[in-house]
Amino acid sequence: MGTNVLFVVLLSAVIVRCQIDLAQHFQHCKVGTANFDDCVKDAMNELRPFFKEGIPDYGIGSFDPFHAAVVPQKVNNPIFSYKLYLRNVSEHGWTSSQVTKLKTDFHRNQIQVTQFFPDKRLNGWYDFEGSILGQKVRNSGSWNLSLFDYVQTLTVARPAMDSSSSIRVKCSIQSCKKLELHIGNLVGGRTILENTLDWIINTAWQPGFVVLSPLINDLVGTAFTKIFDDYFNSFPFEQVFR
Repeated sequence: MGTNVLFVVLLSAVIVRCQIDLAQHFQHCKVGTANFDDCVKDAMNELRPFFKEGIPDYGIGSFDPFHAAVVPQKVNNPIFSYKLYLRNVSEHGWTSSQVTKLKTDFHRNQIQVTQFFPDKRLNGWYDFEGSILGQKVRNSGSWNLSLFDYVQTLTVARPAMDSSSSIRVKCSIQSCKKLELHIGNLVGGRTILENTLDWIINTAWQPGFVVLSPLINDLVGTAFTKIFDDYFNSFPFEQVFR
């Protein structure tokens, strides 16, 4: 009997924790006050334990990990051009992230959030088709990317005040202390050559990061445009932030 009562109490505590009242959580963040941005930033950091399960009462699903069915990128220039599709993408690391800066702009209907990730990991499948110096290349395989001490800024905006308009998210990488990238089937399964290229990529990652940055920006921006649009298009902002 005692065990059953204890189980019910623990279960009730979990349910109460999951059904957080966001209006109460953000009650000290008053729109129009000087400390509004800092107040929201601190309150958002306190919500990190909910990133894995989401907050179903507000229609917010899981952020950690997030999933994207496909993220496309196309590049055309005189030296090389390609079409790259990243499929079944997963990203982990939001629960351990920290919002370091937040800036709202109600006139432009947007918010900028800068976050620090001690360890951000992405993985999935790629399809690549392109031309480099006239040489055609076509390949596909698995990939995984790890970013350490990584900082990004997300700009989240809705072009019109009408809640039916779509939310758009742009990502801008600020810095990264270390990167690890592993690409499967990079040169058709030739193990020795692939291992050599893998070593070169991860040893001399800093010059390559200049090339990778736009791809990571596209990856995060495209994925979170969909997630934010799905989770926050009907979010009751007026009720939460009074």
